[in-house]
Amino acid sequence: VQLQASGGGLVQAGGTLRLSCAASGNMLRSNALGWVRQAPGEKREFVAVINRSGGLIYYSESVEGRFTISRDNAKNTVYLEMSSLKPEDTAVYYCAADIDVNKVRIASPQTIGQGTLVTVSS
Repeated sequence: VQLQASGGGLVQAGGTLRLSCAASGNMLRSNALGWVRQAPGEKREFVAVINRSGGLIYYSESVEGRFTISRDNAKNTVYLEMSSLKPEDTAVYYCAADIDVNKVRIASPQTIGQGTLVTVSS
């Protein structure tokens, strides 16, 4: 699976940003699509994941209630709508894919795409 993320940028605290990630290649390995992030000097952490049917959705505690993940299987694309952004959300966000949603939840997916930088100013 190849993953191409887009949509990062600079936003003020309290603002909204939408990330997109287009998947291609062996879609059997993208049952779970999601996002992980890594802030400077920090370990990579899980953000959100959704399975192919949309029946399984998980968020990290830090983003629950503020971020919404969705996917369009016809376009092989996953989205992350981020609202009420905080400076601590500043990080490089990476699109992630795996057969198992739990691998994304532990921030150890089989495939990670290139990152997109999100900067939230205070």
